[in-house]
Amino acid sequence: MLKSKSVLIGVCGGIAAYKVCEVISSLFQAGADVRVILTETAQRFITPLTVATLSRHQAYTDKDFWQSPHSRPLHIALGEEADLLLIAPLTANSLGKLTYGLADNLLTNTVLASRCPILLAPAMNTEMWEQSVIQRNWQQLRRNTRYHSIGPGSGLLACDRTGSGRMAEPTEIITKLQSLAYTQGQQDFKGKRILISGGGTREHLDPVRFLGNPSTGKMGLALAQAASDRGAVVTLVHGPIAPELQPISADYKLISVVSAEQMEAVIMTHLVESDIIIMSAAVADVKPAHYSNHKLPKKDLPTELKLDPVTDILAKLGSLKKVHQTLIGFAAQTGDIVNPALDKLKRKNLDIIVANPVDQTESGFGTDTNKAVFINAKEQQKIIDSCSKLELAHRLLDFVKIRGVSSEQ
Repeated sequence: MLKSKSVLIGVCGGIAAYKVCEVISSLFQAGADVRVILTETAQRFITPLTVATLSRHQAYTDKDFWQSPHSRPLHIALGEEADLLLIAPLTANSLGKLTYGLADNLLTNTVLASRCPILLAPAMNTEMWEQSVIQRNWQQLRRNTRYHSIGPGSGLLACDRTGSGRMAEPTEIITKLQSLAYTQGQQDFKGKRILISGGGTREHLDPVRFLGNPSTGKMGLALAQAASDRGAVVTLVHGPIAPELQPISADYKLISVVSAEQMEAVIMTHLVESDIIIMSAAVADVKPAHYSNHKLPKKDLPTELKLDPVTDILAKLGSLKKVHQTLIGFAAQTGDIVNPALDKLKRKNLDIIVANPVDQTESGFGTDTNKAVFINAKEQQKIIDSCSKLELAHRLLDFVKIRGVSSEQ
């Protein structure tokens, strides 16, 4: 999603500047053309040589701005060429300048000479971040539609304080930039309430044994990220997810469940208020008929496991959804994926179904990429070749817009 994009990074003077080195390297590996501006104080934390080595371009400083001759003014050239602009770490000083449109260095002049979306990743001491003047500037700047934000999160800071003010992690920043590269900052689902299910459910036999599936929740997380990045109010109801996959500073509500029964209860609680429901979770079809409160000794394990059906949540939603609501299901299939998905679409009264193969490489459970066929109630189909799960999520939202549920329609 970032391949061939021109990404301009402004690094301000804070200890979190060291994290930006990983961002620069990751962007280059993703195929982006990366240019970096270092403020005077940023050079006390990372050097122009480090930045130039990672980006394969010279690092731009105020020395270049004020002294070096250019065929065109440097801040104009950098601003016009940028598809995306990242400022990380954003310090209190630079935040104040941006809020009031001040331009006294190369970075702030370039901001005013650009038109691309700007992602802000603030980082500072907790006491600084929580000052009323900082929060006033922050809220005022975020009202400008050009500016998008990530973080700050909470944790152990360089000052040995534990609290808010920690800069977002490089992987989070990259994900946010990917969304911005796709949407160019459009908030086309602003105000819409989207309910998403993700991950797999577990139906326990006893406290340590369960019936489950290989779902990791990556697709559900990607859907929640894409929808929130496009302005939606998102609730993600998810089964067990590996700790490393859970977002540190999510822009949406996370509700954790384990069983299909628990997922059904939460989904039904949020159904009425939702405009769009996307059921990407791999929900169990059956559960053990008997549950033991204590771990069964190996000798007491049943040789034949009696199973009971669980509620078909998707079919239940299909029978309850209102005219203004859009219900989307997923069909993980092997072999022929389209015909079984069409059957599921009709039987469960869905508006859209996402058929995706789980027997092909780079698709299905646990992968970072996915492929699919989108099918709507009119049986119109859109084939999505292998792409990241975040891109597939955005393309699904584009497909949803055909029904006129976005704020622009």
